[in-house]
Amino acid sequence: MKSVRLLILTMAIAMTTVSIASAQDSTPRIDRREVRQHERIHQGVRSGELTPGEAARLRAGQRHINRMERRAKANGVVTPRERARITRAQDRQSRKIYRLKHNDRVR
Repeated sequence: MKSVRLLILTMAIAMTTVSIASAQDSTPRIDRREVRQHERIHQGVRSGELTPGEAARLRAGQRHINRMERRAKANGVVTPRERARITRAQDRQSRKIYRLKHNDRVR
């Protein structure tokens, strides 16, 4: 009976540790924002607000952010500092998207 309790306790601790560890490299907020920014770029191309060159530069910026995120996740833990750095990059990218969509250049 004692060994069964010990086994159950050990399994519970292991499962908790695994769930905490897997949550450390999870970036749902960054991922959602990435999707929204991609949609904004796509919408700008469809509407003609973005020229092909502007869209290409914005997509390159999105790829840069994707690489930052992949590097941050590589060791299995996205630290608060890494998360903040990615968020700042997304902020800059968002401003670029806005500026290029509203610069009165049309396709």
